[in-house]
Amino acid sequence: MTTDALFIKVCGITRLTDALHAVEHGATAVGFVLWPRSPRAVTVERAADIIAELPSNVMTVGVFVNEPVDAIRQVVERARLTAVQLHGDEPPAYADALDWPVIRAVSVNDISGADAWSTDTALLVDNIDPLRRGGTGTAIDWSQAAGIAQKRRVVLAGGLTPDNVASAIRAVRPYGVDVSSGVESAPGVKDFDKVAQFIANARGAFEELQ
Repeated sequence: MTTDALFIKVCGITRLTDALHAVEHGATAVGFVLWPRSPRAVTVERAADIIAELPSNVMTVGVFVNEPVDAIRQVVERARLTAVQLHGDEPPAYADALDWPVIRAVSVNDISGADAWSTDTALLVDNIDPLRRGGTGTAIDWSQAAGIAQKRRVVLAGGLTPDNVASAIRAVRPYGVDVSSGVESAPGVKDFDKVAQFIANARGAFEELQ
């Protein structure tokens, strides 16, 4: 999903300074929440402005919740996103209908439908709130996530922080990690020190596993 050997995503980006800082410190992907009900929501225009300033090798992920395929296509093309993250109740047919890499958010407690998704689709394993959808800061059961990671390409999310990300990676052995609220000073506002420390700790742990 990225040209980098690691997948480290900082999500809920609302400011160019936060995106540039994350990339400078080694994030390989940044995420933009394009769901209006999120406290980290951005407009298509705002996402496009930020993406235009980022290096081309950084994956830019749009987070969508129950949007029609055509609407997702329009947003992806307008913002020049390079991947789609589905955080709603979208069916597996969405992956076939979209021309970009797809990341499917699934709850660690309910992955019964995950097998219906192609193995080309990465699974973002999170603690999904039906109202907030993501960015809750609530940790998940790493042992359950580890079982999924043995079978599928897993991006681990849910309650990750600079303090626990290395332990989480060692326990789960995921394909990648995704952080949002765990590196914030306020919703949509990243704490530079936390972001830098999170990425450094994640990279160190991934390198230990190689």
